Amino acid sequence: MSDAGADWEESSPERLYVITGGRSGSSAPSALDLVTLIVARSGPKPGMQPEHAAIVRICNAPLSVAEISAYLGLPVSVVTVLLSDLMAEDKVLARAPVQAARLPDRALIEAVIDGLQKL
Repeated sequence: MSDAGADWEESSPERLYVITGGRSGSSAPSALDLVTLIVARSGPKPGMQPEHAAIVRICNAPLSVAEISAYLGLPVSVVTVLLSDLMAEDKVLARAPVQAARLPDRALIEAVIDGLQKL
């Protein structure tokens, strides 16, 4: 007879099902992708689900969804469900990463260089 604890592996589908409450996506549409930055609004509260508390604890500085997934050892799909819960409860803030600066039009740069050379 096998030990009941040995059947409950860290990455088993049953464990992931329990963590997410059987959900595969959030109930509200959210724009979470791998590079969305997450930051906690406060520390973990007593009675929080352990995975929610872990996210809040590690997100005292902004972390991407991919980083959170890696730190917790959970699939991104599970992390996005947990993050959606925390966002709905206003426990974390999500924002897109800073976008790269746009370069001016090439014709404008050439006109400036041409003007400078004529000085």
